[in-house]
Parts: sequence; structure tokens; C-alpha cells
Amino acid sequence: MKSHFLLLCLIVCVASASSIPTLCHEVERSALLKFKQGFSIDHSASIDPFAYPKTRYRNLSRNATSDCCKWDGIECDEHNGHVIGLDLSSSLLYGSILPNCTLFELVHLQALNLSDNNLRYSTNPSQFGRLLNLQYLNLSQSTVSGQVPIEVSTLSKLISLDLSLNAQLLQIQNPSLSMLVKNLTTLEILRLTQVNISSRVPQTLTNLTSLKILRFQNCNLNGSFPEEIFQLPQLQILNLASNTNLSSYVPEIPRSSKLTTLILSDTSFFGQLPLSIGNASFLEILSLSSCNFEGSIPSSFGKLTRLISLDLSYNSFTGIIPRSITNLTLLSSLKLRYNGLRGNIPPLANLTKLITLDLSYNHFTGSIREFIPVPPPSLVVYGSKCT
Repeated sequence: MKSHFLLLCLIVCVASASSIPTLCHEVERSALLKFKQGFSIDHSASIDPFAYPKTRYRNLSRNATSDCCKWDGIECDEHNGHVIGLDLSSSLLYGSILPNCTLFELVHLQALNLSDNNLRYSTNPSQFGRLLNLQYLNLSQSTVSGQVPIEVSTLSKLISLDLSLNAQLLQIQNPSLSMLVKNLTTLEILRLTQVNISSRVPQTLTNLTSLKILRFQNCNLNGSFPEEIFQLPQLQILNLASNTNLSSYVPEIPRSSKLTTLILSDTSFFGQLPLSIGNASFLEILSLSSCNFEGSIPSSFGKLTRLISLDLSYNSFTGIIPRSITNLTLLSSLKLRYNGLRGNIPPLANLTKLITLDLSYNHFTGSIREFIPVPPPSLVVYGSKCT
């Protein structure tokens, strides 16, 4: 009887202990308050129309004794109370991250998001390397500048790295992109749009077999793009737009392709599109405008039945539009301007979701009424007068 009583007491004690809310640690609360003091609120610092000062929410300024785990933008580990998440995106913050910033005392951080603020050309101090538990780092659109430090390459747990949209104030040159990513083997998302890289795309990227999203728009990339990246097993979004000195060709696409977005616009990609492009059956956006593609449009395009937007403008495609394109019933935008296409246009009446149709500067015959007898009222057509 006595043993049963002791067991009951033990269960009650454990249950009571587990129900006690875990408070944040004093050293981390202090670090957060000091970090906040380095910033002012500036309503021009964020672009998001719904931005608001998270650092003022929940009486952070007026009640410094409150539990920081309850502050807006803070996530704590429910078991030990350590701060593991800091999301101050679109918080109207204006100020700099200095090497002695107390942010780097939050060594248990797993997610850090400072995007859409004005960090006043902060230069990415090497102390980021102290945050070894980071899985998500987002400094996009935050006016950070300078060379991305080599210490970022030690964050081997990173799943998502977003340094994009900083107007080429950031650069990845020394250390190189190859050095930066070689240890980041768990990356699933890599967004570097408008980061000044000014180099070739390293072969080491082909080792990132978990990669799902790769955005390299306007990075001054050059040389030949590794074709193996197209064949990464988890890749869903590949955007290389506005790298005019980057060249390659579209390789064979595996049947297992998970690509939903492929954007190569304003690059020097060349050659003919492979028939296996039809294997990319999940594609929703395909933009190949202003490249050096040639040859015929593959009939296998008809297999891309999820396509919403197709842009092949400003290339050297020749021949006819394959009749299979009429299978793309979800298309809202079809742009084929400035090519060498000719002949009759297939009937497009079943493309009822079309909003934009641009066939201008080709050599088609017939008139718009022949291929779309009753155009949808919202449809805007360019080049409707065929010769």
C-alpha cells in the first residue's frame, strides 16, 4: 500500500513539474533587450505594407521583467527555455549589426529572420559562425553589405539560407561560393538573388542532393552551368535569370523530375530543347526568354499539363507551334514573340484561362478568329494580325 502511495506521489510530482511553464533564461533575455537597444523604429525601413514593430509588442519596452518566450517573434524550446527562434522580419528596424552585437550570444538559435529591415549596410560579422545550431537564416532585403564571411560555411545544420535582394551590396567572392557551400550539405533552400558572385557556378552544388529551391537571379554568374544541377532529385525551383554571361544547354530531364519552376531568361543558354522536357510534368512556370535557343518547339510540351506560364520569346525557335500545346488548358500566359515560327496556329479555343497571348514578330498565317473563334473577354493578344 505504501509503495502504491509513493508511486502516486511521484506521478503527481512529475505531472506538476511538466505543467510548469518554462521561462526564458536571464542571459538570453538580457541579450535580446540589448540587441533591441541597437535599433530604432523607422517606418521607411520595411517594404511590407503590414510591417509593424515587433520589438514594441507585448510591452517589451515597458516591462523588461516579462518572460521573453512570450515576446512577439521569439520562440523558445518548450523543454529547456532556450531561445531557438528569432523572427523580426518586417519590423521597421533601423540600425546596424556590429561584431559585439549580443545577438550572437543566442547560441541555441535554430532560426533567425531579419528580412525586410534596414540594417544600415551591416557587414555580416564573422560572429555568425557562433550560431552553430542555425537551420534557417534569412537576411533578405535588409540592406546588409560586404563579403559573406567564411564562418557561414561552418553552419553545417543550415536547411535554408536566404541572402537575396540586397541590391548587390553583398558579395561572395573571397571566400568563393564553392568554399561557402561545401559543408552545407543539408541545404534545401538557397536564395542568393542579387548577391554579387561574379564567378562560375561551382560543381560542388551538385553535391547538395536535398536542394529544393535554387535562386541565382542577377548574380553576375559566368561560364558553363553544371548540367547535373538540373537532375538533382529534389529540385523544384531553379531560377538563373539575368546572368547574361552564364551559358549551357538544357540537358535530358529525368522522369523523376520534380521541377515546378524553371527560369533561364536573359542568360546565354543555347541549343535545342530535349524531347525529355516533357518529363518535367510538374512544371508550372517555364521562362526561357532572351536566350539563344533554336530548333523546333518539342511536341512533348503537350505533357506539361500543369503549365500556367510559358515564355519562349526572343529566341530562334523555328517551325510550327506543335498541336499538342492545346493540351495546356491551365495556361494563363503564352509568349512566343520574336522567333522564326511560321505556319498555321493550332486551335487554342480550349485554353480558356489565357490572359496574355503574344505571337508577334513571327511568320504565322491566318487570323486570330481562326484559332480562337470566341476570345475570352480578359484575353490580351499581341500580334493578332498574322501574315
